[in-house]
Amino acid sequence: MKKFVVSDFNYDLPEGMIAQYPSEKREESKLMIVNRKENSISIDVFKNILNYLDDNDLLVVNETKVIPARLVGKKPSGGKIEVLLLEQIDDNTWKCLVKPGRRLKIGSEMILSDLLHGKIIEWGDKGERLIRFSYEGDFFKLIESIGKVPLPPYIKREATELDAERYQTVFADKQGSVAAPTAGLHFTPQLLNTLESNGISSVKVNLRIGLDTFRPVMVEHIEDHTMHTEYCTVSKTESKKINSAIEKGKNIVAVGTTSVRTLESFAEGRHIVFGNKHTDIFIYPGYSFQIVDKLITNFHLPRSTLLMLVSAFAGYDLIMEAYKTAINENLRFYSYGDAMLII
Repeated sequence: MKKFVVSDFNYDLPEGMIAQYPSEKREESKLMIVNRKENSISIDVFKNILNYLDDNDLLVVNETKVIPARLVGKKPSGGKIEVLLLEQIDDNTWKCLVKPGRRLKIGSEMILSDLLHGKIIEWGDKGERLIRFSYEGDFFKLIESIGKVPLPPYIKREATELDAERYQTVFADKQGSVAAPTAGLHFTPQLLNTLESNGISSVKVNLRIGLDTFRPVMVEHIEDHTMHTEYCTVSKTESKKINSAIEKGKNIVAVGTTSVRTLESFAEGRHIVFGNKHTDIFIYPGYSFQIVDKLITNFHLPRSTLLMLVSAFAGYDLIMEAYKTAINENLRFYSYGDAMLII
């Protein structure tokens, strides 16, 4: 098998093709169908996904919920500061990015609201800070009232009320992510009901998505890349549903690369175990998939681990041809962009 280097996963994307806003209706996004057996590529609309799935398919979605992780506050002296929550360590402590970074030392205090204060207790290896928060009431309810949705860096605008709704899947339930599982953004309750009534049910797993998902791989040899870790969990109930479907010969359809990473992280052969862990699974061409049979995904950044994952799943040549087709057909890219179904 060919030994890939990171530059193999470069492609040129006109900047105007990066979606800055969601489609008017979730299900009206375009859907590219990549058929591995037929080596074919076609384009439809997401609401027609039922035409490509049947009652032998089980959807697996990531139920993580994006938190309003961008917080603006001030130092006791009055200077403005900004905090971006990255990862919860315990009830009171979060890994964060802060601005102005260099001026905020260990021991620096911050006032984010009358009920929410913070103090930097440690510096991290990549410029992040550990902040211990003191607050009254429920932390997540507090940040709902003062925080903003942390839009990805390639969306060049401020978050609005629209993003509070649309940068969230309709099945989001468990707080903790700072980025959305974007393949799930195309589903509506009505579409899920239609799929269910046609025998295509869904189960939920959870992976808390961090900002590292947007970072390009900076080494040339893939094997040298250190994968970031993300907390994920599969419940006993949902693992039983997945294993039952596998035993019946059904296809496991991962909705998004985060569902793939969760499923493959809990795989023991062609079987899912339940539990929780911090996974650093790195999937690139040559990987042998244990659980996932089909994949719904969006279009990913050049040189990203996510592009490597979908290339491992569909085959490198077919994926690069699909991306070339997407550019030629003027599809919309990244978080608010169009979708791809790999069968």
